[in-house]
Amino acid sequence: LNNPKRILLEVGPGETLSTPARRHLSAIERSAFHNLHPEIHTLVLSSLPHPQKRHPAWAHLLGIVGRLWLAGIPIAWPRFYAGERRRRVPLPTYPFERQRYWVDSETESWWSGIGGPEGSEMEEGGQSAVQNQVAHPRPALQTPYAPPQNELEQRIAEIWQGLLGIDRVGLHDPFFELGGDSLLAVQLLSRLRAAFQMELSPADFFETPTMAGLARLAGRMQDRPTNGMVPPISPRTTPDPPPLSFSQERLWFLDQLESGSPFYHLPAAIHIQGRLDPTAVEDALNQIVRRHEVLRTTFATVDGRPVQVIAPEWGFSIPVIDLCSLSEREREAEVKRLAAEEAQRLFHLEKGPLLRVSLLHLEEQEHVLLLTMHHIISDGWSLGILLREFAALYQESAAGRPSPLPELPIQYADYACWQRQWLSGEVLERPLAYWKRQLQGAAALALPTDRPRPAVQTYRGSTYTFALPIALTESLRGLSRQQGMTLFMTLLVAFQVLLSRYSGQEDLCIGTPVANRSRSEIEPLIGFFANTLVLRTDLSGDPAFVELAKRVREVVLGAQAHQDLPFEKLVEALQPVRDLSYTPLFQVMFSLQRAHLETVEIPGLGLRRIEIENRYARFDLTLDMTESEGGLTGSFEYSTDLFNEETIVRMAEHYRTLLEEIAAHPEARLSDLPMLTEAERYQVLVEWNATEAGYPQDRCIHQLF
Repeated sequence: LNNPKRILLEVGPGETLSTPARRHLSAIERSAFHNLHPEIHTLVLSSLPHPQKRHPAWAHLLGIVGRLWLAGIPIAWPRFYAGERRRRVPLPTYPFERQRYWVDSETESWWSGIGGPEGSEMEEGGQSAVQNQVAHPRPALQTPYAPPQNELEQRIAEIWQGLLGIDRVGLHDPFFELGGDSLLAVQLLSRLRAAFQMELSPADFFETPTMAGLARLAGRMQDRPTNGMVPPISPRTTPDPPPLSFSQERLWFLDQLESGSPFYHLPAAIHIQGRLDPTAVEDALNQIVRRHEVLRTTFATVDGRPVQVIAPEWGFSIPVIDLCSLSEREREAEVKRLAAEEAQRLFHLEKGPLLRVSLLHLEEQEHVLLLTMHHIISDGWSLGILLREFAALYQESAAGRPSPLPELPIQYADYACWQRQWLSGEVLERPLAYWKRQLQGAAALALPTDRPRPAVQTYRGSTYTFALPIALTESLRGLSRQQGMTLFMTLLVAFQVLLSRYSGQEDLCIGTPVANRSRSEIEPLIGFFANTLVLRTDLSGDPAFVELAKRVREVVLGAQAHQDLPFEKLVEALQPVRDLSYTPLFQVMFSLQRAHLETVEIPGLGLRRIEIENRYARFDLTLDMTESEGGLTGSFEYSTDLFNEETIVRMAEHYRTLLEEIAAHPEARLSDLPMLTEAERYQVLVEWNATEAGYPQDRCIHQLF
């Protein structure tokens, strides 16, 4: 142990030799001998963790390999990762809009910027190749690579490659095995529409989710007349105040009825670590406001109709709140209080502004940026756009350089005008006819509740979060691929089975949010585009899971094909029975989103989202599932007027049990899929049947009454 620069690696279970070696080294380092010979450095490692340590062996081993590499030991990384399938990592910042790259140990750019082996290099400006979204290698698939054969296939391949972030796509590569999902499929169809002037439905694509299949469809459709094409969105040509979009009009109307409600606020708290320039922060946000008209918009009434009033300029200063004098615990509590207070502070739609920003100063290199927007000018996708543009503009503002962002060809008000002109007459009647057929005779979902439903919905709520194991997540992903479905569809089927068990109903309507950005020209815009779809499923006949999955797949694809119809128009046309105690058409919501990276890359700064406590529930029950590299997590948002937390905890356990059984036995009928946990089964079968009781042995039974 006294020899310099020696590495001792114990191979085997436990730390039988490592522990005494470390003790001896500790004694050496405290001795005078070490003061005379500071060049002596010995590293003691063990290949497996101590039995009393709880973290998994693979995590310990990976850490050990990393420490060996840092100590100068050459590691054959391609062999270390041999046979491991690359996984998709979502880039920033919101589930509805993502860029992606491959985590690939075999490319030299993987080592950029972390002092790796020779061959590492940084891109201009200190950004690694990964951060500059370079194309990454095609993953290893069972399908052999077949290159494009003609110009049409080559153009489609370029669209696929740009959307998926890989360097080449084979003719027969399945889209969903390359990392695609239903949202990316919608974006793909949008790009194909722009490139080839053709309208493809999600159902068309799901039938042939390969480049070869799309090329055949494109070839056939190019010969058809294009009079059914959706017209492009063009800039406004009239100086008149633009109308509201249909979604905006609904929120404006609700604000007139119930002014002073925070239900439609979109708050965000961004923790910033590093040396921050508050002047550059303010300048970057003002540039974003100048760039997007909707952030300078208020709402007025002209001749009894609401219109958008767009201010030519709208600069604002960011208040800075100094919390440096508080202790760490006091600062944490004050940040939560101020974030919650800011999220509740009301907007005035006529006066504006409808975007508020404040900066909390915690320490010299620690801040929290509080952002709040009204939903009438924004949505979740828009928040991602704002954060990305802030990251880009802050860097340039801090360096005194002009904005690197291109001018926007259209604005949200252009979309609102286009929507009202296009979505009328026969164009409006076609999707309306579909939804009328789909939702005719639908009944409200009657879940058992802990308390009677109040006469008027109060929107008081809470949330409960749970996690699913990574092994279960992988099983569900594999099952989805086998059934030709997305993970969203698989999770939705299981949730519908759960609700059917709870309610005893076989005809269910569930709401789900969609980004509704099916046109490429509106993807970079901030604004309220999101829409809500109603998914109605028939669970009758005790089908097997695989059979029910086919029904749900058809329902989802049909809904996506008709997602352009605003939910407001659907409610207006169907005129369901209105009840102040619950929402029309559906009372339960379901969604799946990809987990965004918690940081937005700015050199010298680390940014991450801080969760703000939610005390509201817009529906009886909402299940938000989030997919990440660590597996699936779920969050139940529930009405506290109806449900106790214990009920929701039990519901989450039942959902997990159903998913485990579906993954293991997809051919089983719904009635054969158990829902109870092992503890509940023991309680029902054993504890509740323990009915033995002592009684006098010398008397007849009739004498005991």
